[in-house]
Amino acid sequence: MQNDSFAAQMQAHLQAAKGPSAAAQVEASARNDVLTKPPGALGRLEDLAIWYASWRGDARPQITAPQVIVFAGNHGVVAQGISAFPAEVTVQMVANFERGGAAINQLANLHGAKMEVVALELDRPTFDFTQRAAMDAAHLDAALKAGWDAVDPASDLLVVGEMGIGNTTAAAAISLALFGGEAADWVGRGTGLDDAGVARKAEVIAKALEVNAPEGPLEVLRCVGGREVAAMAGAIARARVENIPLILDGFICCSAAAVLEKLVEGALDHCVAGHRSAEAAHGRVLEALGKEPLLTLGLRLGEGSGAALAIGILKGAIACHSGMASFAEAGVSDG
Repeated sequence: MQNDSFAAQMQAHLQAAKGPSAAAQVEASARNDVLTKPPGALGRLEDLAIWYASWRGDARPQITAPQVIVFAGNHGVVAQGISAFPAEVTVQMVANFERGGAAINQLANLHGAKMEVVALELDRPTFDFTQRAAMDAAHLDAALKAGWDAVDPASDLLVVGEMGIGNTTAAAAISLALFGGEAADWVGRGTGLDDAGVARKAEVIAKALEVNAPEGPLEVLRCVGGREVAAMAGAIARARVENIPLILDGFICCSAAAVLEKLVEGALDHCVAGHRSAEAAHGRVLEALGKEPLLTLGLRLGEGSGAALAIGILKGAIACHSGMASFAEAGVSDG
């Protein structure tokens, strides 16, 4: 990576990013201790509220401007027969997002989130990474910057999702490169592969890492990632720099996030895991990242849908924390 590349600039921003507000965390914890409930009665909601308050620098915050961004890209590796659907579906689903007809549209609307769709050169798939690197340095920079620029600094909560036929293969290849193991440990059925398809997918991933042999997180992303995966990484990094809390989605989103955590330790401290998906390797990535999912509902749609559903959990945590009366305010004895 050249030092003047956007990837290098992003890394520098992450390394210089400030952490959560210690003062807001202390104040939020103190407030939580005097609310009209037994200590710990709201369970993990209490921890979520204090975590959110610390990142927003406000001991009594509100969530009023959530943002959902769906990034879309196409993958040259689909030529290897690793998906049950053709690449044209990516374009068709982007049109569905833009018409408001997808699951993510309904969930974003439900929670009052501003939703945007960012299509990344759908007419120019990444290279087949069993033959060469998926992207060159310029492609990677453009995708990272597209994600970075898509984030609204005025947002107070972010969800990033994706659409891209073949991208569970990219996510599996990234995970294998970052965390090790065997290719079979990281592959799943994606959009509906049979057993033979899953075996083929594992062979493709093993070959991709043999051909490219990437060293370093950004090289992993460049060699076996995708434009939409890189864009998610750029958006997650921007949220960290802007102190915008973020809810992680499924396997593909978390593979993008893992690149950042391997790049700069603590890069995902502003993130919580929205859910654990039905894609088997997602749980392994969450464990590696030390993230406990808020929901486990067998979802495997992508689009940011699991994370968007979890917006309601975080909103509930904040509503209770910021809206409940203290014992003194309610005139209730605290014992």
